[in-house]
Amino acid sequence: MRYMLMIYADEAAMANVPTEATYQMSAAYDAYTEALKKSGTWLAGDRLRPSQATTLVRMTDGKTSVLDGPYADTKEQLAGFYMIEAEDADAAIAWAARCPAASTGTVEVRPIWEMADYLPRK
Repeated sequence: MRYMLMIYADEAAMANVPTEATYQMSAAYDAYTEALKKSGTWLAGDRLRPSQATTLVRMTDGKTSVLDGPYADTKEQLAGFYMIEAEDADAAIAWAARCPAASTGTVEVRPIWEMADYLPRK
């Protein structure tokens, strides 16, 4: 089953991290990504730009509404993601626990609802 590991981090705190700590964090993510790839679990993943670069799009009464970010005054913002293939939720949670973000922020584990699971059969 596929899972999204969504990484939430405090953007304000990250902006104040010393350069050396940033290099160490980058190395930890590189090692984690390599472990996912070697295990055959990794499907996709990337870092996201800060929430100021975000745009929300909504349709209301047939009209497009566009709102540039950031939006909510929250402690943590969505900072990146991994899409993995795992045997079950326990395996996905185990991978999330190994993610460097688990020790400094939050990693949300969410199963992907496969389209084949809910589309009508022909």
